[in-house]
Amino acid sequence: MKILFFTLSILFANIAISQTHQITKHNGEQLDVNFIKLDNDLVYYSLNGSAEEHKISKYAVSKITNKKSNQTQNVSDKVIVDSKSDYKFVTVLSQDKTIGLKQVANFSGVSTKTKGEPPIANKNQTAMRIKTQSASNGYPFVSIVEKGDGKYEAVAYVY
Repeated sequence: MKILFFTLSILFANIAISQTHQITKHNGEQLDVNFIKLDNDLVYYSLNGSAEEHKISKYAVSKITNKKSNQTQNVSDKVIVDSKSDYKFVTVLSQDKTIGLKQVANFSGVSTKTKGEPPIANKNQTAMRIKTQSASNGYPFVSIVEKGDGKYEAVAYVY
């Protein structure tokens, strides 16, 4: 009887800690995980046998598939930027939302300052210039870090 209970407990414990979802990234990589939640443009998950919570940007994830029911949830569409005119598709992300994306380039410059314009208009013009430069190089994501003396540093990301 003890052997039966021991065998059943091992069987149910193995099922309880096995990966229940598969995350498919836009670069083709697949991760077997336990999906926790999708919140604030981040996908939270844990690895097999671990209670530690990991996160990845939703922009790096194509879909999440439930292995038991084969239901698939699309998380984000792949953004393809081919030319300078595709600047509209470049997404400006904060640093914490770039987890899982690959950093490919850094560029810096001076923020646009037009006399008589409000600061938000100057910020928008600078962001437009950065997005155009990123699009001309084929980078769909960019993170902008403003520096105190009117300069900025931008980091470009791909899948």
